[in-house]
Amino acid sequence: MKFAVIGGTGRIGSQVVKKLNAAGHEAVPHSPSTGVDVITGQGLEEAVAGADTVVNLTNSPTFDDASPAFFQTSMDNLLAAGHKAGVGHFVILSIVGTDQVPDLAYYRAKALQEDILKAGPIPYSIVRATQFMEFIDAIMSMSTEGDTVRLPTTPIQPIAAQDVSDTVAEVAAGTPLDGTLNVGGPDVHPLDELGRITLNARPDGRTVVTDDTAGMFAAVDGDVLTTKGDARIAPTHYTDWLT
Repeated sequence: MKFAVIGGTGRIGSQVVKKLNAAGHEAVPHSPSTGVDVITGQGLEEAVAGADTVVNLTNSPTFDDASPAFFQTSMDNLLAAGHKAGVGHFVILSIVGTDQVPDLAYYRAKALQEDILKAGPIPYSIVRATQFMEFIDAIMSMSTEGDTVRLPTTPIQPIAAQDVSDTVAEVAAGTPLDGTLNVGGPDVHPLDELGRITLNARPDGRTVVTDDTAGMFAAVDGDVLTTKGDARIAPTHYTDWLT
């Protein structure tokens, strides 16, 4: 099979390309560095020409109120190009619980992206993942004041990017789900506890203080960012990933 992996040079995309090619497929990465622009449409028709499947792993450059416009324009352009090229499967990566956090603009934007895909002309699959382990440091940095990291008790189910890539590649190589597959890590921790686990393994002089008003995840109500029901559980534990 031939795959056009849009955003194929990023953290997840580069691994998806590698996995699909290793499995004997032809997966081609596309990004601004290869002359493809999902906003202006430059290079899109050429990128998806002859592809059986489009895997869209692009991301908004901001997480604020500008992010919905990015996903609206990029999805409109990609779906139009894919439909014209006769693409038979369109895959995106989204976030577990993205439609349950209306106070966060980025989560609303990802929910919009899902809705555009569902209403589009191409059979589709949505992979929803929980928070990447690779993002925990950044989350902590955003809530750091001096030597104090303020974090809420929001339940988080961290997943390794490698495990996300495995799932995306597998779904992309299969038949369209015309639905959503949720995938998360094997453990759920309060975010403040995750911060303490991180600093115990990698001490840097900071201390975690529990503060349910701190940071973007303070806007999350309950355990909506964790998997439920028949979700896939990835194998990598956060404590093992840290070491």
